[in-house]
Amino acid sequence: MAEVYIIGEITSAKDFPIQSLFCKWNLHCGSNWKLISGKAEGQTQVTSSLFENTCRWTFPIDVHLVTTGLQGWPKIYIQVYHLDWLGRCHLFGYGFVTIPTTTGSHILHCYTWRPFGNIKERFVQYFLGGGPQLKYPDLIFSTNDRYKLNTEAMGVVTFDLNVVFRNFHKFGIEYK
Repeated sequence: MAEVYIIGEITSAKDFPIQSLFCKWNLHCGSNWKLISGKAEGQTQVTSSLFENTCRWTFPIDVHLVTTGLQGWPKIYIQVYHLDWLGRCHLFGYGFVTIPTTTGSHILHCYTWRPFGNIKERFVQYFLGGGPQLKYPDLIFSTNDRYKLNTEAMGVVTFDLNVVFRNFHKFGIEYK
């Protein structure tokens, strides 16, 4: 079987309205893919940045996958949350990045967004926190349904990933 190694880290988040953030991540693959080692999901620590517009996490990712076909190429799905002064978690954004299809070192920028509620939800969000969330987060991967959502742009999460392929040439796949 062809193998893919993904080694790297979630390095930082920037341009979010408030800088007391943590990130939940999940590796999303098609049915042809199987996780051999590593964790397919995780959560960073809460990082607060008072003097700059960037939260630095450096949270490790180390995954080994095997595949029988290229359909369903892996993606990393993220949810960024803000921790307020009362210890409550508020969703600040959804996003995903596709794992690069070339070997080597890659810096990826994941642009996040969140649902933009109606006027009542915006009012409650401003004074009490919280806000609208997706009932079915898998909607993010459905291109037809995702564009029907009313959303607002949030910050950017940066990944620093190294991708290694093994045995792809045995299946007639050439890569650089």
